[in-house]
Parts: sequence; structure tokens; C-alpha cells
Amino acid sequence: MTDDVIVRRDGAVLEIRFARPAKKNAITNAMYGALADGLEAAERDDGVRVVLFTAEGDLFTAGNDLMDFAAQGAGQHSGPRHVERFLQRIINAHKPLVAAVQGHAVGVGTTMLLHCDLVYVAETARLTTPFVDLGLVPEAASSLTIPARIGHVRAFALLGLGEPILGKDAVTMGLANAACPAGEVETKARAAAHALAAKPAEAVRLTKMLMRDRDALNARNLKEGELFGQRLRSPEAVAAFQAFFQKRA
Repeated sequence: MTDDVIVRRDGAVLEIRFARPAKKNAITNAMYGALADGLEAAERDDGVRVVLFTAEGDLFTAGNDLMDFAAQGAGQHSGPRHVERFLQRIINAHKPLVAAVQGHAVGVGTTMLLHCDLVYVAETARLTTPFVDLGLVPEAASSLTIPARIGHVRAFALLGLGEPILGKDAVTMGLANAACPAGEVETKARAAAHALAAKPAEAVRLTKMLMRDRDALNARNLKEGELFGQRLRSPEAVAAFQAFFQKRA
């Protein structure tokens, strides 16, 4: 579907890698399709025990490709919007998800981490969620997961004010397992993924299931999706996207 996402097996670990560094790993509709396909393949394959998200370049991901996303909001894309399929798959994944965040993570690059079971982040990485600045609302059930993880006031600073969280602070807030130099992130995450893959698979699956209220997450993701779709067509979002493309405030 696209060369901008690389999916490969590393033993019992399925690696899903953002591979569009020239565009800051900004995610297109086709990339969302490849991400969803990778997660679906992992669910079907008994030989896959863990999924590892990684990225090439200096950024984990700049979030949605806004040109591509604006075209979808304007109805200029035919066919399915694969972002919805990706969000459903990451929320409902039965196998553990591990993330190696070697650089900045914007928008969905941050919210997807709340559905990962182990997260390793660069000390200098910045986690940001500029939804409100774009006239939008949170997605991926992040209006539920982020306050639950870090508390309402810090969550509103992230989601409402758009204040960044540095990688070194993400650990103390409970958003990441460890922060380290960018060049060490993938090595640590990969080692953790393989250690997890060596555990009894069914025990791991059941433990993850008991720790997550998928019904609540799916319900919130659905509500957010309805509002997000409405907001994409709102005057605030149209003005924000125009300002972004024209490189003005």
C-alpha cells in the first residue's frame, strides 16, 4: 500500500516502522492503512507475540499529514479513512505493544502511546497534542486515557494549552518506562519487546486484557471521532488549517 511504513518480523516481534523521515514521518491515509494492516496481521499470526513501533529519522512522527488530512475532511479522498481502522486496532490489540520514541511525537504520535504497554522515549523528545490549536478535539480515546494517567490539570495543559511534555518528564508522569539518549531508545525498546515475547503468551494476553477497559475506550473513541469529524468542517478548523498552510499565526 505504501513504502512509508515498513512492517517486518524479528523473531516473535513484529516491527512496524514509520519510514517517511523526509516528511517528519507525518502520517497519510495510506500509512494509516499500512499501520492497521500490520496490527491485524499480528493478531492473526500466532507466531507474533509482541508488536514494536519504531521510526526512522529525528522524529517519531509529526502526527497527521495535514495536507492529506484536510483533503479527507473536504471530501476530496474516495475510499475508506484508514485512521479509524488504525485507532480501533490499537485500542483493541490483544498482544502487547511496545514503542520506541526516538524523537518528537505530535498528535496521534503521543495519543497512541497511551495504548502501548511499554514505552521508551528519548530524553529530548517532546510529546505534544495540538488538537485545540487546529480547531479539533482529542482522538484515540485520549480525553479518557491521558487524564487517567497524569491527572486532569496536567492533561488539560497538554490537550488544552498544547504544552509539551519532555521525554525526561514523561517517565515521572507515568507516560513512559524509561528515558535515555535518542540513539539508545530503539535498542532498549527492542530488548524489552523480546523479553516480553519470551513470557507465556496467554498469561501476557490475559494480563493485558484485565488491565484495560476496552468497552470504555471504544465508546470514548467513537464519541471523539464523531466530534472530530464535525470539527474538521468547522470555521475554526478551516481557519486554523489555512493559517498552517500559509505559515501564519
